Amino acid sequence: MAQFTAFKPSLVKFLRQLEKNNNRAWFADNKQRYEDLVREPALDFISAMGQPLADITPYFIAVPKKSGGSLMRPYRDTRFARDKTPYKTNVGIQFRYEHGKDVHAPGFYVHIDPREVFVGAGMWRPDSKPLRAIRNAIVEEPSQWRAARDNRTLRKHFELAGEQLKTSPRGFDREHKYIDDLRRKDFIAIKTLTHADLYRPTLLRDMSRAFKAASPLMVFLCEAVGARF
Repeated sequence: MAQFTAFKPSLVKFLRQLEKNNNRAWFADNKQRYEDLVREPALDFISAMGQPLADITPYFIAVPKKSGGSLMRPYRDTRFARDKTPYKTNVGIQFRYEHGKDVHAPGFYVHIDPREVFVGAGMWRPDSKPLRAIRNAIVEEPSQWRAARDNRTLRKHFELAGEQLKTSPRGFDREHKYIDDLRRKDFIAIKTLTHADLYRPTLLRDMSRAFKAASPLMVFLCEAVGARF
């Protein structure tokens, strides 16, 4: 793989073109451009992030593979979707926990599309068992949760995001001090970037700093669900 320094504007330009021509015929005609402008740079980025990520935690992995690794596949699952366009118009990269099988596992995430760029950390839509474990951990260790959630370095970079239940979850006190957090369906933090940030020669350093800043939240979540950090 090529030595990676930063992404190029041609990646986002291709995503914009794909957004306007989201059909199989166009993609087939431009498959090599996708490989050259999107997939290969993304794999180079994943490879380059391997050591910076390992310096933060040895239990989250960067896997630069075309399929089954950190790079999410470009094909949409349209079986139950109203939108039948066949391709994703974003680059999704997830550095997952070593034993995590899918996007619901603890992880760091990088998202690039024609309109926005962001870094995510945490757990998106965890299954019922780990979700209850996180909620129980908040109830049992409220001071640790507050320390992780309100960590100054975390908050300097990230904002907590995701969906919440409209009512209190079953089995939890609706008057609990942290009921707003207990109602969360997602335990994720988001750092918004710009497209220009992708093209800076400091991108790898900036990404690793962001991942490190998310460590307090990741440590709490991993301990709650029995994962190592």
